[in-house]
Amino acid sequence: MNIPYARQWIEEDDIERIAKVLRGDWLTQGPTVDAFEQAIAEYVGASYCVAFNSGTAALHAAMYAAGVKTGDEIITTPITFVATSNSALYLGGHPKFVDIDPETDCIDISKIEQAVTPATKVFAPVDYAGFPIDIDPIMRLARDKGIVVIEDAAHALGADRNGKKVGTQADMTMFSFHPVKHITTGEGGVIVTNNEAFYKSMKVFRTHGITKESASFRLEEEGPWYYEMQVLGFNYRITDFQCALGISQLEKLPASLARRRQIAEKYYSGLNALKGVRLPPLPKNNQTTHAFHLFPVLFTDKDRKEIFLSLKEKGIFGQVHYIPVHLQPYYRERFGFKPGDFPISEAFYQKEISIPMFPKMSDEEVDYVISTIQTICG
Repeated sequence: MNIPYARQWIEEDDIERIAKVLRGDWLTQGPTVDAFEQAIAEYVGASYCVAFNSGTAALHAAMYAAGVKTGDEIITTPITFVATSNSALYLGGHPKFVDIDPETDCIDISKIEQAVTPATKVFAPVDYAGFPIDIDPIMRLARDKGIVVIEDAAHALGADRNGKKVGTQADMTMFSFHPVKHITTGEGGVIVTNNEAFYKSMKVFRTHGITKESASFRLEEEGPWYYEMQVLGFNYRITDFQCALGISQLEKLPASLARRRQIAEKYYSGLNALKGVRLPPLPKNNQTTHAFHLFPVLFTDKDRKEIFLSLKEKGIFGQVHYIPVHLQPYYRERFGFKPGDFPISEAFYQKEISIPMFPKMSDEEVDYVISTIQTICG
């Protein structure tokens, strides 16, 4: 038995949706992109959505819309994928990290304010593994300080926070559609927002900085072919056939989330009593739900590498999420970060393994993962 930590789930109806677009007139910049954006916005309850060719591109565009420029600081967590902070570096911004809260595995909200300086432009909290961070105090602090909040919800599509879908509480929220996420477009991502100015800025940014809207022209329109490049943007467009897949996948999201939660319940039931095993924290508010993109387990009494290799030997292919960003060579060399700067994040990294979590897992596979870990840690 070989079980990966995650896997996409593509069915024949998904393939047919893609094929229909491939047989049509538009492969890119067509109506399916608009339809996908509208579907995502409606699902989370946001006013606007802009789709990009990756979650990283989406974060880059959000940082641009927020006005990040050379010397500005963004505050985020070390336990995330490098794209969260890299997206600010692309614009000349500087990262500031705040250690994680062991009660949530997300950024420690109580420590954010002390990290704020006059240069702070953005807070970028991360919903690690699918746990929706309590964003209300972050938003209150941001409003008081004039800071923009960009929520990295790459792991949290479909999660609820205080009875509302994640996606409307921050100034901008990013969802990722990499193959192992809740839905996939192959590669892709979106920003959802209720702010029209951010929306318009990102739309131009993803298409070379070009606008074809006559109301926005700065020079005299010369004819129906006319367009203007007004800012230095990028080619971050997503294709229509990717968006066709996204629409099809979005329709299956409720079932996917339900299955992830069933798997999580089996893990909690089968592993909770094991000594030296810490399972992912759960929201304490019953109106807030975990999306379970990942199921990160801390093995506190045994060597993590030994357990990782033992699982692999048994056909269970875990993953580690993540090497703390500040310990990456680039960040050490450029910004002077070093081991010991964020001890809770570093200790978390030393013990964490993400065990298999994806909706296509069978009960037999889930039971095998449980029994194997019970044997290793028993």
